Amino acid sequence: MTLKVAVVSPTQKVWSGEASFISARTTEGDLGVLPGHAPLFGVLVDGAVSIKSTDGTTQEFNVHGGFLSVSNDRVSILTESVG
Repeated sequence: MTLKVAVVSPTQKVWSGEASFISARTTEGDLGVLPGHAPLFGVLVDGAVSIKSTDGTTQEFNVHGGFLSVSNDRVSILTESVG
C-alpha cells in the first residue's frame, strides 16, 4: 500500500508522487502518516515536511503555514509558501 501525495503552494505544484510515510508538524503536534491512516485535516505550522517516497528517497520541504488533508490514502499538503 502507498500514499498518493501532492504538495502545492498558491503559485506551483511543488511535488507529487507515491510515498510510504509522511511526517509534518501541525498545531496539534508532530504527525506521522502511513498508508491506511484515518481521515484527517490538520493546520500546518512553519517547519519541515518529510516525505519518504516509495523508491526509498526522502523529500524534505520547509513549509510556511497551510493545511494537510488525509483521506483514502491520498495526502494533500497545501502551503502558503515553500522555502
